[in-house]
Amino acid sequence: MPKKVVQHSKPSWLTWAQRIQALAQSGLYYTSDVYDAERFRELSSIACEIMEANTLSQPGEVRMVFASQSGYATPKLDIRGVVFKEDKILLVRELQDQGKWTLPGGWVDINEPPSQAVEREVREEAGKIVKAVKLLALYDSNQHGHPPLPFHSYKLFFLCEMLGETIPAPYETAEPSFFAQQEIPELSTTRVTHEEIQRLFEHLRDPSLPADFD
Repeated sequence: MPKKVVQHSKPSWLTWAQRIQALAQSGLYYTSDVYDAERFRELSSIACEIMEANTLSQPGEVRMVFASQSGYATPKLDIRGVVFKEDKILLVRELQDQGKWTLPGGWVDINEPPSQAVEREVREEAGKIVKAVKLLALYDSNQHGHPPLPFHSYKLFFLCEMLGETIPAPYETAEPSFFAQQEIPELSTTRVTHEEIQRLFEHLRDPSLPADFD
């Protein structure tokens, strides 16, 4: 029986930084006390220092990311479209990550159903008109070998049926191409890992597999 993607334990410092920032962000949203607000801002600063000390982020980069988040802290949703053609998988070059390859996808927008989000992303990034037909996997990004991120996210992988083609929007990605399982190029591991790609091919070979989770 095919095995699920192996879960990787995340480093303790990443857990601490994400939890501290989540507490600080939620606290700033709910508090009306100026002294508490100052304490929550200090906690956010500590979370920034932890992230910057353990990653290759540029000075101030993490702080800008944290500052852009507001309200009660919850995990973000990253959706990825899985399109197969003749036993090959669709990948695009991620221009924001040195041209490494990834599944087309991105963040789900507010008031946007995940299935519609993935159809939009595949259309915009790869120029393929698709219909989402099955949720293949829902992964916790902290558990599957992705590089550390300032915030916690879940990754949803949707099998998509290709219906037609259009012109992609050349802003963040380029060169949509299909690759065989043994020809997968260097991946943008912030977005998808080699293990996840291999697991998606197992779903292709055995459509009866249930959706993976966690």
